[in-house]
Amino acid sequence: MTWRARLIDLRPLHTSRPFRDLWIGSSLASLGQQLAVVAVLLQVWDLTHSSLWTGAIGLATAVPLLVLGLIGGSLADAVDRRTLVRATTAGQVLTAAGLVAQAAAGNRSVLLLLALVAAQSGCAALGAPARRTFPVRLLPADQVAAGLALQNVAFQAAMLAGPALAGVVLAQWGYPTAYAIQALAGVASLIAVIRLPPMPAQRTTDDRQPVDGPRRRRGPTRGGWRIIFRRPTLWGSFATDLAATVLAMPIAIFPLINEIRFEGSPRTLGLFLSAVAVGGLSAGLLSGTVTRLHRSGLVQLVAATVWGLALAGFGLAGPLWLALCCLAVAGAADTVSVVTRGALVQLEAPDHYRGRVSSVEHVIGIAGPEVGNFRGGLLASLTSAPTALIVGGLGAALSVVAVGLVNRPLRDYRTPAGDGGPPPPEVPSAPSAQETVLDEAR
Repeated sequence: MTWRARLIDLRPLHTSRPFRDLWIGSSLASLGQQLAVVAVLLQVWDLTHSSLWTGAIGLATAVPLLVLGLIGGSLADAVDRRTLVRATTAGQVLTAAGLVAQAAAGNRSVLLLLALVAAQSGCAALGAPARRTFPVRLLPADQVAAGLALQNVAFQAAMLAGPALAGVVLAQWGYPTAYAIQALAGVASLIAVIRLPPMPAQRTTDDRQPVDGPRRRRGPTRGGWRIIFRRPTLWGSFATDLAATVLAMPIAIFPLINEIRFEGSPRTLGLFLSAVAVGGLSAGLLSGTVTRLHRSGLVQLVAATVWGLALAGFGLAGPLWLALCCLAVAGAADTVSVVTRGALVQLEAPDHYRGRVSSVEHVIGIAGPEVGNFRGGLLASLTSAPTALIVGGLGAALSVVAVGLVNRPLRDYRTPAGDGGPPPPEVPSAPSAQETVLDEAR
């Protein structure tokens, strides 16, 4: 493999103009969202000076995501996915405008602010499952993983640059400007979504080949879970992700390990988070190394195992440089696992189930880390931070190995080969400049 092939695979940006527009719009939306996250956190603190209320931001965000995520999956399999994402993206833009208005008017009600945050989160949750299905409909099968890697890199870059940019904007121009940037980024994303080609769910007879005729109605949630349990590749991929996040998520333990080993310096705590992000971004920039591999099931298993071992190593690490290296390795492994899992799930799920399966992936992606952070914090309080990290990391690695041993279809799964040409026939061809493209990736 040449050095160029090891770098991030840019073929999706050349193969599909709709995907290129989708990626640009979602990247802008992610950056705007990061500005808004910092602005909301600071505004809630200014209004209340209470950590309880800043914690309530997470509640206002998570509850709509969990409740409406599964509903969004059912809608994605019942209506044109482009139409659904248009509506939910427009809702996000309207709530961003509401944030601008309340900040400009000098709002003093934290409940109003949290209500707008919850409304925006709800719109995102309703559209997220449909949005997840876009790459597989816009790209050849062998480029889906590369497309997801591009989206992940944009998200990681926004995570790194967004908070720093937010600090500058808030210091110079205040809350209304920060929220206005989010709203403008949302408008750019909406324009891209408006240009998307139609994307109705397609019924299949054997869950693989599209057929004509009316689609028989099924119970949405039951149908989604049924197809997951019927396909070892799907349940194995989800089990791998749950094992990695529930058993080894380290964020809640960071403050305690920082206090024990590094004198509780806020700067060091920030380095922990940055190291994970740097590892993830680096893996994304070198993602061509893995996105061109066809053994994506095995790649996910290996990456999730490395994630667990790296976090166990973080629990054992004494010097700061070694701890940061372990976290960077963990971040890189997490990115590889997320990209390969996303491609496998989208390619293995039949199209008329893809919205519901994507909603399950969405909920697992939210709930797993939160449960994992709670588990880690509880275990650390009962034992110690190093013990919680070592036990959790090794437990995650062993659990992932166990999933791989009992699930041969996942171990042997190969990404369908593609010719690198235009998208499959089921994907509508790219329309003129008056039609096609995007929204937001995560």
